[in-house]
Amino acid sequence: MNKTAAFFDIDGTLYRDSLMVEHFKKLIKYDLVDPSVWHSHAKKTFLDWDKRQGNYDDYLLELAEIYISSIKGLNKKDIEFTSNQVITLKAERVYRYTRSRIKWHLNEGHIVIFISGSPDFLVEKMANKYKVSDCVGSGYIFKDNKFSGDVTPMWDSDSKNKAIDTFVQKYNLDLSKSYAYGDTNGDFSMLTKVGNPIAINPAKELLCKIQNDEYLSKTAKIIVERKDVIYNLDPTVSVSI
Repeated sequence: MNKTAAFFDIDGTLYRDSLMVEHFKKLIKYDLVDPSVWHSHAKKTFLDWDKRQGNYDDYLLELAEIYISSIKGLNKKDIEFTSNQVITLKAERVYRYTRSRIKWHLNEGHIVIFISGSPDFLVEKMANKYKVSDCVGSGYIFKDNKFSGDVTPMWDSDSKNKAIDTFVQKYNLDLSKSYAYGDTNGDFSMLTKVGNPIAINPAKELLCKIQNDEYLSKTAKIIVERKDVIYNLDPTVSVSI
């Protein structure tokens, strides 16, 4: 019998920022990364987004490049320690709507899967925290217990598409009955593959693609959570973006 799955992006969909950014800050706090890297490069990118002067996808990709180059050569034990700090101190900083949906899917006996562009060592810890069925993140490759600088990305639409195909085979999933939750353009293919697509606080590019897609414009739910209010918007209605 085919099973129902729920695929969740993490950054911006469950977690109210980026696990990678939180880890970057922890590495600086513990003097494992030179603080000047943040102040001379990453801070401007972050502030541009914080002031809503930049594109969210571009913001994360640029920060990912800085992050990857900054942690090259770091010991796996140090990365493990700082990753645990992120999960211990920040893992509850999530959207209420998404947290409730994870709980609902687990209670329904669905296969709950995290698919995230964040580092796999953070994604796995987040998956354990929320007791989900499986997960995949960007693969950070270690050699001799040090980060090699090589990464297998999971932040783009094609990679997430292939990951879902793998999970379909692994769990014998029925995608027509399954769910997907995402917030950026990297989640677009994930949303198109399932019978129940949900965009949570979608970035401008993703929202435009949903509105212009024949399938998603009719089937997708648009959820916006602000403060203590959750809005369910009609994707066919024009909004100011």
